[in-house]
Amino acid sequence: MADASFLPTLPQSDIVQAAQLIQQAYSPASAGSSDTQRRLQQELFDIQKRFEAWGLVIPFLHHEDFNVQFFGAHTVQVKIARDWDAFPHENAPSLRDFLLELTLHSIVSGKTKVILRKLFVAITSLALKIAPGSPSRWPEWIVTTIRIPVHPMQMQQTLFDAAPLVVQAVVATITQPRAQVRVRELESALKCLQSWMSVFRGNDITPLIPLLISLLSPPTPESEIDPDVFSPASDALQEIMTRSSLAGGAGVTSLTDPLLVWIDIWGPPESASETSHSLCKLIVTLGDHSNTYFASNITSQKSVAGSPHTRSHLVQSFLRLLLGYTCLPGYYGVDEEESEMTLGFWYLFQESLWSVEYDEDDGERGSVPPNSDVEERNRLAVVKAVYVELVRVLRRKVAWPPQNMLSGWAKDQVEKFQVYRRDVGDTLINAYYILRNDMLGYYLNDIQERLASRHDSNGWEEIEATLHCIMSVQEAIPLEDNPFLARLFGSDVLGRLPTTEQDRIRRTTLALAGTYASWFTTQSGTSSPTSPSLLMNAISYVVAALPEPAALAPHIGAFAELHAGLTGISDTEKSKVLQSIASVIQALPPEEEIPPVLAIVSPVVDKLAQALRSSPQLPEEARAVAIVQLQTLSGVAKGLTRSADSLLIIDETPAERADAERLRQARDDYRMVKLREDLFAAVRSTVELWSTDASVSDALSDFFRSITSLPSDTTLLSLPPGPLLELNISTLKSPPNVEGIAVLSNVLPVLLQTSLSMLGQPGAMESNPDIVQAFFGCLDIVAKHFIAIFYNLPPGALDALMQCAISSLSLQERYSLVATCTFLETLIRRTASSDDLGDASTILIQMHGRPILCAILCGFAGVAPRSATQNLIELLAVIASKYPAETREWMNEILFADDFVHSKATAEAKWAFVKAVVGSRSPKRTREAAQQFTLIARGLEGTSFGYASVSM
Repeated sequence: MADASFLPTLPQSDIVQAAQLIQQAYSPASAGSSDTQRRLQQELFDIQKRFEAWGLVIPFLHHEDFNVQFFGAHTVQVKIARDWDAFPHENAPSLRDFLLELTLHSIVSGKTKVILRKLFVAITSLALKIAPGSPSRWPEWIVTTIRIPVHPMQMQQTLFDAAPLVVQAVVATITQPRAQVRVRELESALKCLQSWMSVFRGNDITPLIPLLISLLSPPTPESEIDPDVFSPASDALQEIMTRSSLAGGAGVTSLTDPLLVWIDIWGPPESASETSHSLCKLIVTLGDHSNTYFASNITSQKSVAGSPHTRSHLVQSFLRLLLGYTCLPGYYGVDEEESEMTLGFWYLFQESLWSVEYDEDDGERGSVPPNSDVEERNRLAVVKAVYVELVRVLRRKVAWPPQNMLSGWAKDQVEKFQVYRRDVGDTLINAYYILRNDMLGYYLNDIQERLASRHDSNGWEEIEATLHCIMSVQEAIPLEDNPFLARLFGSDVLGRLPTTEQDRIRRTTLALAGTYASWFTTQSGTSSPTSPSLLMNAISYVVAALPEPAALAPHIGAFAELHAGLTGISDTEKSKVLQSIASVIQALPPEEEIPPVLAIVSPVVDKLAQALRSSPQLPEEARAVAIVQLQTLSGVAKGLTRSADSLLIIDETPAERADAERLRQARDDYRMVKLREDLFAAVRSTVELWSTDASVSDALSDFFRSITSLPSDTTLLSLPPGPLLELNISTLKSPPNVEGIAVLSNVLPVLLQTSLSMLGQPGAMESNPDIVQAFFGCLDIVAKHFIAIFYNLPPGALDALMQCAISSLSLQERYSLVATCTFLETLIRRTASSDDLGDASTILIQMHGRPILCAILCGFAGVAPRSATQNLIELLAVIASKYPAETREWMNEILFADDFVHSKATAEAKWAFVKAVVGSRSPKRTREAAQQFTLIARGLEGTSFGYASVSM
């Protein structure tokens, strides 16, 4: 052990006493008392602050108790990070050597990974303290740290030494005459090769490549490709391109060129088969590996060994084959499974086209720069031709089948095709960056040609597909005048789309108008009866397309008939529909918003008032109607709120102050004042009548959040928060009656026993998502109104319930997962805010908090469906706000554990996530950090699909 004489020496009695204090703090006996926990934690904190705490590190790490060992490692990390100024800096080199040897000893002695991680963090913290400066007190600290001669390094050298023997054995197997090759032996040899791939050096791998490529070909020109040989050889080549020293575009002449020559000779198999699927995986992997090569050699006239063709011919042959898989006949998920695999390449290819760096010496990467403007124009022409074909192909692939065919699809096939359409949207954004308005021009011409040649009710699927493509690229289109968008939203296109029947194209067109709402704000708002503005055209279509039947609304006044005509839309969709309409209206100047807002909101308020009046005669029907109207009002309020982040506004410009004054004047209009008064009166009556109803309370809660705002986000409809808060306070009533509690006390244990017995069977929750949703929905209502009952359950019942809830957080069915999140959020929030439950909150979180948090974080990293991310975020926000210290500790342990779910998140991304969550008590900041981590972990950062999916 390195010299530790510079550290303070403590009496053995003090060390024993401190260790006992740690053991007491972590013992189950003290877990039940929050006062005891706080006292013990404070005493440990006081010990750790003293300089003498340095003397606890060695004895604690040698202690037999894991908790004491952990505190010793934690102490050295904390002392370096927090109390560095009090440490004698002349002893820094001694501390460096001591800490390195201490870490080495901990590795050799088999300390747990949690303790080792603490020591690694301590080493890094110390390096950040003493490495900077001139001269550095720890030069090349990373190199000197990783050169510690530990056992794993010796093992790595052993593997390096054994690599030639492995290669020799593999070569002996794969070079046998094809007629003598035994398939099982070949598969085993190539799987062994894949397992060793990360160990092999480049000179070990290069001789294997031509042997593997030869296995891709049939044994004779007259015979067919053997899938039993082709597939394992293809898998091995894919492993070389992804996990070996030749990954990342290396090995142009030894790997990329030979594979391109083989592809040019053999091309695609004649029919869909196992071989075809394996070939698709191979070319997709080659595309990821060599996308820079393709971008820089797409017009290169350099010859390639083993082929009479130039690199440009081989690259273009490869792109044709990839496009062939992208446009496979049939529908993805039903007729074929390969086309989706190719989509990622087009993003990488577009990025490489923008960042090509030509090598004048034509080295290993093989890039040959164009030597004239003519050649560069030729290159751009070829690139554009490729992406034009891609756009044509993808437009066809996203078209839905005719209804008679679609009715025969299974539910999972429909959902798979929907996801495929969204993924295609990301690829189209990359194509737009290459083609720009040429792409929009193609789409507009396609729509108009199909409109001109369409007969009867046929052909809408193809037009809907084109509209979907235009909607997908919205985020890439600049907010400026665009002649193609003007054509799209003009009478020649939008005015000829169906406003009755044809549900799918109507829904897509409505979504298209909402998606381009921000673009309308850049257009001239002037209009006349003979020449309506583009915004008025869009609003008119929205109005006309919702009711059935209805004529095309000629002007803004058509909104007066809107709400009564929503008979063809389910109650659950009405608030979303009107939110989309409101998002278009908010682009108007404030004074022009008044008529459509009145037209939308007045019928809703009237219907809410009518439901209140009919409640004595038809209580259940009136309650259901009231809930729908509150949800509709919430949707309108959200739609009218502009998307600008008001927290970023520091100083208002004169233009912004003028806009604020126009809004104030519009709000003071007597019609809007009257509307808000009627709205508040209806809401007040709703609170007085149904405040104890859980469903109404949920609708009211969402309404209150939507209808209130910061001053900079105020809309024509915004209500002041003060009176609404008074309404909330007025609903506080006495606790439920004794009879109701008695009934639930008898019923709930039976319900839990029956339900948990059924749901605890293997696969039961996955097979019965509707039961899971209903079960946790019921428990959520109980938790909202009878929280204490959960803590009076028979022994073990609550623990069994929590284990079931934690398990259901990994379900793939969205609605059951959402119901579970809602229940857990209610249970944790209500328990923490109740003064009558004593230490129940502390016990609940100590026993189940870490597993819940683990399920949440795994869900962010890819376990949970993307559509449920928002619910997991809300649950995380509750836990982080109520239990910040525990959240900090558990997030560090979970995210950096070796068994944490594999994801794209780097250590830096995980640290940033933890820091953002525990460093801010703001729920908004927690939500933003969780959304960003979700995108990074799933590999969706920077994609429109990613941002859309986490905000659904």
